Amino acid sequence: MNKLPNTQPPRWPGRLLRLFCASHLVNELEGDLLELFAQRVRTHGPREARRRYVRDVFSLMRPFLIKEKPEKYPQSTFTHPAMIRNYFKIAFRNLAKHKMFSFINVLGLSAGMTACFLIALYVHFELTYDAFNNKADRIYRVATDVKTNSETLHYAISPWAMASSMQNEFPEVEAFARVQKEETLFRKGDLKFQEENTVLADSTLFGVFDLKLLKGNPKTALTAPLSLVLTETSARKYFGDSDPLGQTLLWSDKGEPALITGVMQDPPVNSQIKGDIFVSMSTYTAHQDKNIESQWGSFGAVAFVLLKPGTDPAAIARKFPAFVQSHAGKLMAEQQMQIGLVLEPLKDIYLHSTRPAEESGSIDNVYIFSAVALFIMLIACINFINLTTARSVERAREVGVRKAVGAAKSTLAGQFLAESVLMCMIAFVLSVAVSAALLPLFNELAGKQISKGIVYEIPWVGAEFAATWLIGLLAGIYPAFVLSSFEPVRVLKGRFTTSLKGIMLRKGLVTVQFSISIMMIITTIVVYTQLDFMRSHDLGFSKDQTLVIQAGTGRARDAFEASILNFAGVKSAAASSAVPGGWNPQAYSKIESSSGEMQAGNLDVYRVDFDFVEQYGLKVVAGRAFSKQFSSDSTGSLMINEAAAKVLGYHSPREAIGKKFDQWGRQGTIIGVVKDFHFKSLQENIKPLTFRLIDFWNGNLLSVKIDGGNVKQTVSGIENQWKRANPDKPFTYYFLDEFYDRQYRADERFEALFLGFAALAIFISCLGLLGLASYSTIQRTKEIGVRKVMGASAASIVALLSKDFIQLVGIAFLIAAPLAWFVMHHWLESFAYKTDIRAWVFIAAALLSTSVALATISFQSIRAALTNPVKSLRSE
Repeated sequence: MNKLPNTQPPRWPGRLLRLFCASHLVNELEGDLLELFAQRVRTHGPREARRRYVRDVFSLMRPFLIKEKPEKYPQSTFTHPAMIRNYFKIAFRNLAKHKMFSFINVLGLSAGMTACFLIALYVHFELTYDAFNNKADRIYRVATDVKTNSETLHYAISPWAMASSMQNEFPEVEAFARVQKEETLFRKGDLKFQEENTVLADSTLFGVFDLKLLKGNPKTALTAPLSLVLTETSARKYFGDSDPLGQTLLWSDKGEPALITGVMQDPPVNSQIKGDIFVSMSTYTAHQDKNIESQWGSFGAVAFVLLKPGTDPAAIARKFPAFVQSHAGKLMAEQQMQIGLVLEPLKDIYLHSTRPAEESGSIDNVYIFSAVALFIMLIACINFINLTTARSVERAREVGVRKAVGAAKSTLAGQFLAESVLMCMIAFVLSVAVSAALLPLFNELAGKQISKGIVYEIPWVGAEFAATWLIGLLAGIYPAFVLSSFEPVRVLKGRFTTSLKGIMLRKGLVTVQFSISIMMIITTIVVYTQLDFMRSHDLGFSKDQTLVIQAGTGRARDAFEASILNFAGVKSAAASSAVPGGWNPQAYSKIESSSGEMQAGNLDVYRVDFDFVEQYGLKVVAGRAFSKQFSSDSTGSLMINEAAAKVLGYHSPREAIGKKFDQWGRQGTIIGVVKDFHFKSLQENIKPLTFRLIDFWNGNLLSVKIDGGNVKQTVSGIENQWKRANPDKPFTYYFLDEFYDRQYRADERFEALFLGFAALAIFISCLGLLGLASYSTIQRTKEIGVRKVMGASAASIVALLSKDFIQLVGIAFLIAAPLAWFVMHHWLESFAYKTDIRAWVFIAAALLSTSVALATISFQSIRAALTNPVKSLRSE
């Protein structure tokens, strides 16, 4: 008897289906599969039907089938998208309903975010100085310490012969590059410019630093003498849109043709290697002074070395003493000095080096502004927390009702967090718009191009956006959980009152706010008084109404000087190689000391003419000044200041008169001692200074004392005379008082920025105080009404409402005053000549902070005191 064919589906797919499928769907699906199987047996046969049955089971493994059966009444979770949308919808309605609360918070938060954004750009700019160089971690500046019998001098420059000798003898050195800033005349046809930012540079410049050469060969562009590399800006300045490569400019007063061998991209603003025109170093070392490369006693250029990967700089530094001794041992013995070499990492130079530099930053200022940014943001967040928790009574009934109808604590917390985040997002949008508008002004105040515009700062905008979310969550956590913790029974029965803990917390936060604000007030006053002290301090010389002209040297300068002395507005004129506030050379000098020995040292030197001492009002305290009546003054006389006399061991300036000297090939005796004057910034102590008469080939600065009655006309007349006498040279001049005050420009910028941010911090604090005073007044409306009915005056009501806040300001002052004194005492230590932090500074800060607080509170207090009590008591 034949067996019937097997028309049942395999069992294991059915078991698999029941295993993974949701229970409320499995019976229906299994029935459909069996019906489909039976139909396929008739049409395709049992074998094909079983194969398709297995395929259909596996095709049903889909996510929606695997999920468990939902409950009949599903509960939306805390993070469900629908709930999140609901949070923000209600949050927006609440912010729109309470306009004053929303305005104060958004304004405070946006102001804080704007300040933080701008300060972050500034701090990043300062910290990333020279970071554009990919090899920055391997680039070091070789600085020099010169120790004499009397002092140790710290130079950023190094001996001319050092860099090349170092590369030859140190296998760890991959390359070196030297740079030296110059001021040079360039001409092309009718164009003539005295370029202040000319840089002499070695041919290896583009191999050590990542300066982009757009045209020319980076390996050879600065090799040959009289080779020039222009920046893009300089190329447009001289050649417009035409290609400057292969063309020439007339270089220096001699008018020698210099070949343009390259065009480079403008160096980054935050780079130490900045210039408008780069001249090959060989122009100086081979074309002008052919012996300079072998001299260890001559200092000039700043030398950088690029170390090979993996090199330990400390190991190289240990070799320096023997290296210097082998090359300069004889020189050091003859000149009674010791030369020490120091490696300074490129990234540390700008902010950390204390050696003289044309441009330097301050790591202390970076720390101060970073702290200010955090303080301002903290004040804004405190405002939000205070104002939100202060409204707890107002929102207590809302929380009670929502809890009574089943709202969970997490749901309510999510709602309040959503309000916090939404408010921060609105503040973020406003902050970005304000930052974009303020960036040009911020660049001007900072004195450098911190940013080209908001479109160039998208990464920072993104960082601010992320920080906004974080601030919204952090600032909203405490209010969210405080408000969501209210007990609905107490709230709905009307028994809810603000807790003592909440009141104390708000008072504590207000105290923190005003402590920070008062610290910034005191700091601002101290910074202002120090800068005012430097600007008004007696410098020991006359700098008013003095015009300084770059007049060249020799007979041409003398002829021009003689031609302008007859002008009605010109009182006198004097030539020199340097003026106070500017650069001056140092000369290796030997001067007879009080012990009778010839004491060696590197002393600052001014080369002056016969009229310089009188014109600058320098006081001769011993001996005499240079005089045309003494022919020996031109070749064998020297003047020194009091500081030099003290270094030489003389107790009285008179003791130094007649003592011998040997300086730069000139020997003779000291004829006079001048009273110390501040020829450098008041941030430095007055150093020993020597004066010698100018030679024929130096003294290119002509100081002209003019009448203050008609300055513009006098300068115009001098300029016209210059053009007649020197038609091929531009008329370059500056006023000495403005030039001298340039030394304080960085401090003045610091003052302006700090003042702005301090005012912003105080403004945000006052916003918070205004909001708290407003809600405090609302909560005490009925109390005020009762007091007025009982006969209280408006003045007593105002005093009542203001008393608590003024007490908090007093406590804040007691906290802030010692902290501010400590910080500013440390800041003033960087100044050699400084003002004292007197008691009036703290009194002024106390009065100012109290006045600001009173003015802020009084707006609401007076309004409440003058309100008709009938309005507040009509419902009782």
